[in-house]
Amino acid sequence: MRLFAGLLALIPLAGHAETHEVRMLTRGETGAMIYEPAYLEIAPGDTVRFLPAQRGHNAASIPEMLPEGADRFIGKIDEEIAVIFEVEGRYGIKCSPHYAMGMVMIVDVGEVDGAAPLPDGLPDRARERMSDLLGR
Repeated sequence: MRLFAGLLALIPLAGHAETHEVRMLTRGETGAMIYEPAYLEIAPGDTVRFLPAQRGHNAASIPEMLPEGADRFIGKIDEEIAVIFEVEGRYGIKCSPHYAMGMVMIVDVGEVDGAAPLPDGLPDRARERMSDLLGR
């Protein structure tokens, strides 16, 4: 029994990553064309499941809002996608067909510089929604 307990102590604590769920909605509690929640703070290694709660949406990374070394992702319309966020930093997420309408969210992974500016080139409604999410 002691040998078994000793072996268990040597196993890294890899099973502590969390899974977060985000619903993709045409209309929700906070308005139209939204993710619920629209902002997440998570740890490196956590997974986010993007759920198509209402039709016509996807989740895709915004290339200008990817931390260095992070991989892009693009989910298909009306399909669930699960993304493991390994690299620390701020991620911008968009619904491809509704990006210009402001259907965006932010995922902060680990330590993030909260004062970092939003990148140039975001659609006006997306910039406005992200600024609201960040309290700017």
